[in-house]
Amino acid sequence: MRTWGPPVALAAALLVPASMLPTPATAATRAGASAARAGRLPAGAPPCPNVPAPATRPPQPPPAAGPAARAVGGAALATAGLVLPPAAPAPPAVTATSWVVADLDSGAVLGGCGPHEYGVPASVQKLLLAATMLPRLDPDREVTVTAEDLAIEPGSSAVGLAEGGRYRIETIWLGLLLKSGNEAANALARLGGGPDGTAGGIRAMNEEARRLGALQTHAVTPSGLDGAGQFTSAYDLALIARACFADPAFRRYTATRTARIPAQPALREKAFEIQNDNMLLDHYPGAIGGKTGFTDLARHTYVGAAERGGRRLVVTLLGAETPTQRGWQQGAALLDWGFGLPRDAAVGRLVGPGELDRAAATPTGAAPALAGGAGLAGAGSAATGAWPGTVPSIAVGVVLVVGGAVLLARRRRHAALAALPPGTTLGGAIPDDD
Repeated sequence: MRTWGPPVALAAALLVPASMLPTPATAATRAGASAARAGRLPAGAPPCPNVPAPATRPPQPPPAAGPAARAVGGAALATAGLVLPPAAPAPPAVTATSWVVADLDSGAVLGGCGPHEYGVPASVQKLLLAATMLPRLDPDREVTVTAEDLAIEPGSSAVGLAEGGRYRIETIWLGLLLKSGNEAANALARLGGGPDGTAGGIRAMNEEARRLGALQTHAVTPSGLDGAGQFTSAYDLALIARACFADPAFRRYTATRTARIPAQPALREKAFEIQNDNMLLDHYPGAIGGKTGFTDLARHTYVGAAERGGRRLVVTLLGAETPTQRGWQQGAALLDWGFGLPRDAAVGRLVGPGELDRAAATPTGAAPALAGGAGLAGAGSAATGAWPGTVPSIAVGVVLVVGGAVLLARRRRHAALAALPPGTTLGGAIPDDD
């Protein structure tokens, strides 16, 4: 991936408000951070409060993240370390290598650890499938499950759908979100993928990620089973989760405790019941849903959301180990921390769907898209073969350079005018907005 040089850094610094730059509170070193992680942080960045975890399988090397992709949502989020609002208490120590806590309604990012660091999604990728396919598929339509749908990794999570079985699409959604069924993911991607089937479904998922502003997300499988070049970030997961929770059908499915998979008499398959694997629903007051995930490569991943006092927060975490706390328990601890912050606390924001595309097309839109504190109240909810973020980050990078050049030119013009005798101009009047 091409690396953008000093002009982009200068432009980003000019476009981001000073109020969103790291504060002394975010520069304090937190106890319990791992020395390995601290060793790769930029000077002055606080390490994350990670609990030391057992040695695990080495992760697949991710692509390099461009500066434009790392600045989405605010310059303060472009760190591999901890970012907190001023005077915020230290968050709980968790084993997750990266995480974000955000407000589902306002879009405020309350804090995070390496928000834009690449990670492997595992089954939380099914949320991207949901965000993509829920608007495309009629839940009352009855469909047939195929042998292709059942071609999943042996021993991986499955609902128990039968080849040749006839099921309503709503039933398949429940199997996906309650039991993380990989065959359900394959079926939904195939059904929503058009003439190209599953391949078309995966392509649509990547297009939806770009539309949402998730520049570091790239799907290779619909289920989240590991695939070469498949990555996401904690920030991107928050964008995707926000899109999901904006859908009433998703809110109903993800909060469902139990569901019944109907019998298939022609196949001599009996009906059976499934339970929701997200334990946050049973053990956290106000929980409204989420998604669990695990593969050997990704380790434990988790997305969970809860409502308290009319405020809805979401937590996303990647790369967690579970020696003492499961993923949902680490998520619950971070949600408690988030609910304890003032309502106006923020270190950045979640961009709205389509916002980055509009910003790339309109140079004046770059500042709101990248400035962390701007537009919180109004934030709404390519080619897939390239690494995630390559094409969009170049476009946003160009916008940054242009915006920075315009600002520099105006400042130089103002300085030149100030040095001239009174009444003299440089071929025109001083702009009213300068």
